[in-house]
Amino acid sequence: MPIYEFSLIASRLSLGVDDFEAHLADSGCFDAVVSFRKGHIVLSFARGADTFEGAIDVAIGDARDAGAVLKRIEPESLVTITDISQRTGLTKDLISIWSLNKEASGFPGPSYRVTSSAPLWEWRDVACWMVQHGHMHPAELLHAETIRRVNLRLQREIT
Repeated sequence: MPIYEFSLIASRLSLGVDDFEAHLADSGCFDAVVSFRKGHIVLSFARGADTFEGAIDVAIGDARDAGAVLKRIEPESLVTITDISQRTGLTKDLISIWSLNKEASGFPGPSYRVTSSAPLWEWRDVACWMVQHGHMHPAELLHAETIRRVNLRLQREIT
């Protein structure tokens, strides 16, 4: 069974329980590492499942059983050129060239902060382009689509 790595970003957990770690494990989060970053609770999972989405869905249920209010899953769906470089192993210079020559390369345009010096791309759009051009395995595109879909679902639940 494959192991999938992802993080759930939460706004709260049942921190008032006597044995927090046991409470998480009893709720099914025995494979989560808990950390606190930039004002958020992060549950980092390395979870075995038949599919990536299956691993995420079960982890979401387990985290909610532990009292978590979930905001999103990471790795994030919006990426910078630096994020793209890190996720693909390609240089920032190469990605910048593609992004500046969209008409010639067909590289997707940014989705957010179009006029800013730090534009953001939808990771799913970039992953699709990368797969089409042989720079990434198709499974990574499926992961990107799953993360986007789950984050949209979580966002609808919050609002």
